Amino acid sequence: MINKLSALLKSAQISLTDRQKEQLVGYVEMLHKWNKAYNLTSVRDPEQMLVRHILDSIVVEPHLVGERFIDVGTGPGLPGIPLAIVRPQAHFTLLDSLGKRVRFLKQVQHELKLNNITPVQSRVEDFPAEPPFDGVISRAFASLTDMVNWCHHLPGEKGRFYALKGILPQDEIAALPTGFRVEKVCPLSVPQLEGERHLVIIAPSA
Repeated sequence: MINKLSALLKSAQISLTDRQKEQLVGYVEMLHKWNKAYNLTSVRDPEQMLVRHILDSIVVEPHLVGERFIDVGTGPGLPGIPLAIVRPQAHFTLLDSLGKRVRFLKQVQHELKLNNITPVQSRVEDFPAEPPFDGVISRAFASLTDMVNWCHHLPGEKGRFYALKGILPQDEIAALPTGFRVEKVCPLSVPQLEGERHLVIIAPSA
């Protein structure tokens, strides 16, 4: 699987160390193993996981600004764990309300020796952001409005929301509540993944 990952990274023009590649493959292997009992993802094939989970997560990394991030509704750790592996100097809080997912995340943290993640079981509206985060990341929220309403207390003054989306949700952008603006939309290219991918970066408006 390392060879397949290396080929995907090359086509995405992403350069990683051998250790980072081993960690990413180790994560996919754990996801595949635990998925049978815990039903963590609908993607069953490990090679598809490399494309649809790993690459789809790490193409976002160049657009992130800051050192402290929270991945809300992380599920089995997406995109937080792949991002934590490729950005070891940053710290990622992985938030999910389901205990079985958080147990899996703690096992990943232990087995892959990831010192820069903190798995937390909590509802997002109950989680205190002290200190506030540089970035609030999600690829699981229903809408941009839900994301900023439920997570409005998480980013700091210069913090940003990073929403991973498929087709650009123009209607969601138009419906953003007062106090938030779309700072940037980044089209993302994921090798071997069909369909559009976008990163919508939202800032609190002064």
